[in-house]
Amino acid sequence: MFISSVFHAVVGLADSGLEGLAALLTPALGGLAAVGAVVAFTVLVRLLVSPLSWLQARAARRGAALAPQIAELRERHRADPVALATETLALQRAHGAGPGLSLLPGLVQAPFFMVMYRVVQPVAGAAAGVLAGSLLGVPMTAHLIAGFPVFAGLLALATALAVWSSARARRLLTPADSPGAVGAGSSAAAPAIGRVLTYLPYLTILVIAYLPLAGAIYLVTSTAWTAFEQAIWRRPGIAMNR
Repeated sequence: MFISSVFHAVVGLADSGLEGLAALLTPALGGLAAVGAVVAFTVLVRLLVSPLSWLQARAARRGAALAPQIAELRERHRADPVALATETLALQRAHGAGPGLSLLPGLVQAPFFMVMYRVVQPVAGAAAGVLAGSLLGVPMTAHLIAGFPVFAGLLALATALAVWSSARARRLLTPADSPGAVGAGSSAAAPAIGRVLTYLPYLTILVIAYLPLAGAIYLVTSTAWTAFEQAIWRRPGIAMNR
């Protein structure tokens, strides 16, 4: 009961925040203020999570730097997968490159997504507030079929982002000395995590097809922000070792 009360209170707070953002953006965006509010809310949430994304990127950088040592472990424990997995994990953790950090930003974002999912759910009666807005004539409460033209664009963008993110994850999981063996280094220690990281981006497409337009905009914005952060944090010139 307590958890439910807290959740409803947070949902109410998020709803009030969206309404405030929409009111603030109305003079500049007019009829697109509801869309702008959802985008702005998403960016604010992602800014809160950005420190964890930086830690994730730093762990990935450190993991890539360990590729020669991991290659030596593979050679040494070629006939003993258990020893290989154990020593690889120990090496990664000792250098702050544990594979568990790869999922940390996503886990922290999950509560925000749950709150936003509840906020954008249509209720009985006429839509009000942000849910009364529209994008190119498609109501924020519309789903895939009713709002197909707009959803088609969102799904195309989500697909492009998923392909880019999946390819990037595969490159990060490929050891430098074995370009053709996807995930041979990290997946030796955590094969399940390696597979999740390469296929997880495509789950976004299915979720967008299920959500109302307001939720789809939130998720596409969040996914685009993730791609932006990856491009920034993992540039060669960015120092990650501190």
